[in-house]
Amino acid sequence: MARILVVDDEPHIRKLVAFSLQRRDHEIFEAEDGPRGIALAQKEHPDLILMDVMMPMMTGLQALELLKADPATSDIPVAMLSAKSQEYEQTEGLSRGAVKYVCKPFKPSELGDIVAEILANS
Repeated sequence: MARILVVDDEPHIRKLVAFSLQRRDHEIFEAEDGPRGIALAQKEHPDLILMDVMMPMMTGLQALELLKADPATSDIPVAMLSAKSQEYEQTEGLSRGAVKYVCKPFKPSELGDIVAEILANS
């Protein structure tokens, strides 16, 4: 069982991801924006963060950079979740430190497999 933080401004996406991963016995934490996600990551130090790219107040990419710059959270793997699926957008997320870039929409079972792969490689 892993501890996973889901950061997404869309409540239905957070619920879908949480439900899918809880079925695989993961403990899920949720945040609705970048600043809250960063604070929760610092407090809970999850095994993995799944972060939306397009959010108000702070983009997921900005939050990713802050997480990677902080010694307390720099070791937490972050996978980006986004409807922005152009190759250059994916490359940007990966170049900023994300371990994976998952394009929306995704199947819950596919996300579960991706999470399992990331956790196995961490």
